[in-house]
Amino acid sequence: MADDAEKTEEPTSKKIDDARKDGNVPKSQDTSSFVTLVVAIGAFFALLPYIKERMFYLYKFAQPYMLNELEKNDVYVLMITVFREFALMVLPLAAIVALAGVLASVMQFGFLTTTKLLIPDFKKIDPIKGIKNLVSIKKLIEGLKIILKVTLVMVVAYYYLLDFTKELPSVVFFSLMSQLEWLRDKALILIAVMLLLFLGLALFDLFFVRYNYFKDLKMSKQEIKDEYKQMEGDPQVKARIKRVQMEMSKKRMMSDIPTADVVITNPTHFAVAIRYDTEKENAPKIVAKGIDNLALKIKEIAREHGVQVVENPPLARELYKKCEIDQMIPESLYKAVAEVLAFVYKSSQKDKK
Repeated sequence: MADDAEKTEEPTSKKIDDARKDGNVPKSQDTSSFVTLVVAIGAFFALLPYIKERMFYLYKFAQPYMLNELEKNDVYVLMITVFREFALMVLPLAAIVALAGVLASVMQFGFLTTTKLLIPDFKKIDPIKGIKNLVSIKKLIEGLKIILKVTLVMVVAYYYLLDFTKELPSVVFFSLMSQLEWLRDKALILIAVMLLLFLGLALFDLFFVRYNYFKDLKMSKQEIKDEYKQMEGDPQVKARIKRVQMEMSKKRMMSDIPTADVVITNPTHFAVAIRYDTEKENAPKIVAKGIDNLALKIKEIAREHGVQVVENPPLARELYKKCEIDQMIPESLYKAVAEVLAFVYKSSQKDKK
């Protein structure tokens, strides 16, 4: 029992699907942030000419107002124009960043739509559970991760900024444009280094999150057995249903024996009841079959209802093996069955006379 309680088995596909339906997916926040940051930087540089154009337009528009005393209407026009221009500059960048955030999540766990997260769960506001979550091992690990990441970023940034400051004594003698170019180059270097660092942190966090996700979903052997029972049905229940179905089928079969034209038997083992309705059926049909005690019962019912019983051991065995109940006989047995039926019909006519 102890082994069954240990979650040592990999999660089944059903367990993973159920977790997805509940909104439980392996999402690395660092990976999403990194992708969003890269897209944001790329989009900013791509939109820079457009932003410069809007800024230049705004400067030209505001320039006449700088030399005159502003009236109430002038302030209103300036505010509307400034708001519009900043919106035109910010909205494209914001839309691209928002789309990048969505794509970053889709890249990790695919498209997912669920409403379960919107359903209120009052267990989440349980103060006792809340305290337990605050001091859990998982929260402790998350806190250590944040501290390590912030420390690493600060150390790397400090190292490069300190290195840049060593060049400041010579940079002060540069022209203004050269100083701006130097500042731009150093900023690009720092951005590149930070992006590489964030990439490493994002990959680490991605693997760490996925590892913990599948670890948390691991199942015990008993859970796998229970899941199998839920999917396939309890074997005991299935066996009971099968017995009931067999009993119902047997009752229906027994009720069809009086409609048969003949019962072909092996005297002690096999009995097969055949009916041939020329108006409804294209060939003789098996309405009942059985062996041993069931065969004896079939013959008994047949005799009670005046159905002829014909002994033909080879044919009885072939019909029992090759045919199922409510199934037409195969063509290979047409001739042998036709001979038996012809004999039965002929005997019936003699009895009538």
